[in-house]
Amino acid sequence: MIMLRILGGRLIPILFIITLLAASQAVAAEKEEASFFDQFSPIEVHGFFEMRAGYRTQNDPHEKDRSVMESRLQVELFTYTDWAEFKYKGDAWLDGIKEGVEYDTREAWVFTRPTSFMDIKIGRQILTWGTGDLVFLNDMFPKDWQSYFIGRDKEYLKAPSDAAKVSFFTEIGNLDLVYTPKFDPDRYITGAYISYWDGRQKNIVGQDHQVVANTPDEWFGDDEFALRIYKNINNYELALYGYHGFWKRPGGETPGGVAIFPRLNVYGASARGQLGHGIGNIEVAYYQSVDDEDGYNPRIHNSEIRYLAGYAQDLAKDFNASLQYYIEHMLDYDAYLDGLSGGRAKDRARHVVTLMLTKLLLNQNLELSLASYFSPSDGDAYLRPIAHYKYTDKTILELGANIFWGEESHTFFGQFENNTNVYAAIRYCF
Repeated sequence: MIMLRILGGRLIPILFIITLLAASQAVAAEKEEASFFDQFSPIEVHGFFEMRAGYRTQNDPHEKDRSVMESRLQVELFTYTDWAEFKYKGDAWLDGIKEGVEYDTREAWVFTRPTSFMDIKIGRQILTWGTGDLVFLNDMFPKDWQSYFIGRDKEYLKAPSDAAKVSFFTEIGNLDLVYTPKFDPDRYITGAYISYWDGRQKNIVGQDHQVVANTPDEWFGDDEFALRIYKNINNYELALYGYHGFWKRPGGETPGGVAIFPRLNVYGASARGQLGHGIGNIEVAYYQSVDDEDGYNPRIHNSEIRYLAGYAQDLAKDFNASLQYYIEHMLDYDAYLDGLSGGRAKDRARHVVTLMLTKLLLNQNLELSLASYFSPSDGDAYLRPIAHYKYTDKTILELGANIFWGEESHTFFGQFENNTNVYAAIRYCF
């Protein structure tokens, strides 16, 4: 971490310097006169080309009729030496919604194991932990719900982090430390693809009123720290979590209506293991809103405690079900009400029930799945049915939908009701 602060700037130069240093040490140790590139294994190349199209099932005056329209190329490169592994994965696509060419580096990292009890991975990487099934409490790594809601593949729900991860493995327990030198927010709903409820206008808006945000972006100043301590005891995985950074989606606004990311600390724990004929999990997280610990500022998210209990079981051959109950409980609720000046007050607690179903057919070449969310407190729901068919070893066909419903326009899923869409995709892998 000290080295990162000294080097400053960007992660790519850091990776380059680390690579050169490690290469020099490896060459010196072996005392060989081979070229630098002779140390690397043949580069493995994988990827896919995909066409994906989706349309809204009802009129949304704030968005285009198309929910997604893109031709995407993903390329993945991998190689290794005796002292490290290297990976790059990038996407380029023609976006019919933004009407332009887009690019995203999904992964670009170097991984090394200097000792038997320590791993190090530095660079752009996909990070995840916690016990939830598409419900995240202590997983404070960036998500992309916007991609998920318009019908992109589930892999795009996890957005990349520019981070350094160090893992330690001992008989007492295991420790993961993640340092992100510049804040990586969620790729949240902005109005570019999906219309949403605007609290200031008290109405649904979209491309005509996209979110304006003041995002913390100072390298090594607006940084994030995350840790996980975990251990398996009698086939039960127990874990403790900590996070220091910011709300991952805008957690407040200025008096002028600019979205902000207040500071946030998260402390949590989880347990997961055998329960009856299936797997049970529980998880809890305390969200400490550092910039409004007393809860009197209605423009900043209040502190919360979040709870999750889940159970998954195979109901039949190639048929799995997962049921979860999730609660977001606002703390200092009376102070929040006292500081509220007009507008609609939030409920003290938001309850969500999820049911995930997966069925494999046709020699496991056809996967039918349903991700469903229902909030009895908000009176809204979200369904994501998918039919995923492996036509050949290299060709995949997919049909799906994102269905939103809500009694009120201001609730989380209810605000997206006009964004209900159906989509289809064809992917060729290489």
